[in-house]
Amino acid sequence: MHLKKPLWSESSPQPESDQKPPCAATAVGEMVVSLNKQRLYRKVTLALRTGLKEARTEFSFLRVGGLRSILKFLRSVAESDSTINLFCRSQSIPELQVVPVLFQYSLRRYEEDIVANLNHIFGVEPMKMSTPSTDAEVALALRVLEGCCLLHRESTIFAHQHKAIEVLMDILSTRGGVLEQGACLDALISIMLDSSANQMACHHLDFESCDGIEEVAHLIRDKQLDENLRMKCGEFLLLLIGHVNGRDRAPLARIHEDVSRLLGEKSASLIWAASQFRPTLDLEQSLTALHIQARRVLESTGLVLNQNTGDHQNSVHISVLVVVSFW
Repeated sequence: MHLKKPLWSESSPQPESDQKPPCAATAVGEMVVSLNKQRLYRKVTLALRTGLKEARTEFSFLRVGGLRSILKFLRSVAESDSTINLFCRSQSIPELQVVPVLFQYSLRRYEEDIVANLNHIFGVEPMKMSTPSTDAEVALALRVLEGCCLLHRESTIFAHQHKAIEVLMDILSTRGGVLEQGACLDALISIMLDSSANQMACHHLDFESCDGIEEVAHLIRDKQLDENLRMKCGEFLLLLIGHVNGRDRAPLARIHEDVSRLLGEKSASLIWAASQFRPTLDLEQSLTALHIQARRVLESTGLVLNQNTGDHQNSVHISVLVVVSFW
C-alpha cells in the first residue's frame, strides 16, 4: 500500500499579501488532515477487500496471490502508528477480518470435507470443491496470521475461536517443509505471547494439551533437520518459558519437568536460568543474546551444530518483534 502524495498537501509559496489569517490557516490544516485520514482509510479497506476476495477462492493459486497481497499490505501498515490504528479499526468489521478467512480456507484441514452422504448427487445445486492448500500457501497464511496478531491484539481472540493452537501444532507435526515449520513457530509465538493474561492462559492450556513441548523438543533432537529450524525451536522455548516464568501464575506448571525429561537436565537448567533474567538491552543486543543462548541449549543436548549457521537473521524473524517485550 504505497500512497502517492495528495495534491492538496502540496503547498506552494504564496506572496505575503495573499497569506491567510491564523484561524483560516488552522481550519485549512484541519481539513487537510481529515482528508488524508479518509483517503488513507479508503486505501486500507480497498487493499483488504481485494486481498480477501482472492483469499476466499476455491483455487490454491488464486489464494496464494491474495495472501501475498495481504502480507505486502501488512508490512506497509507496520511502518506507521496511524496506519496500524486504521488496520485495527478495520478488523472490527466482519467482512474485513483477516484471521477467520485464513482458518476457513488456507489453514483448513481438508479431512473435514469428507462427504458424509450422496445427497448432492440428486440435488440441483452442485457441490462446492476447493483445491487443498499447497505448502507455499500454508507458509504464506502463517506469516499473515503472525502479522495480524502482532499488529492487532484482538486477532489472537479470533485465532482462539478457530482452535489455532491445535491447527498450528498439527501443521508443525505433519508438514515437513522448513518454511512451513519455521512460519508455524513464529505464528505460535505471536499468538501465545502477545495476548491478554486470560487469553494467554487458554492458549497455553491448548499448547499443553497438544503436547507442544514434546513436539518442539523432538524437532530440536532431530539431527536431519535444518540447523536454522532447530535454532528457531531453541529460541521458541527460551521465549515461551521466559514469558511464562515472568507471570504470577505459570499456566504450564509441568514445563520444567517436561523439558528436563525430553532434553535432559542440563538443557532444562540452561533454559530456566536464562528465563530468570530480564536484560535491559537494545533490540540488536537482545537478539544476539537470544541467539547465543539458543545455541547453548542445542549444544547442551549433545547434538553438534554446524559452524556455518551464519548470522541467523532468518531464524530470528519473529524475535525482532517480541523479544524486547517479553524477555
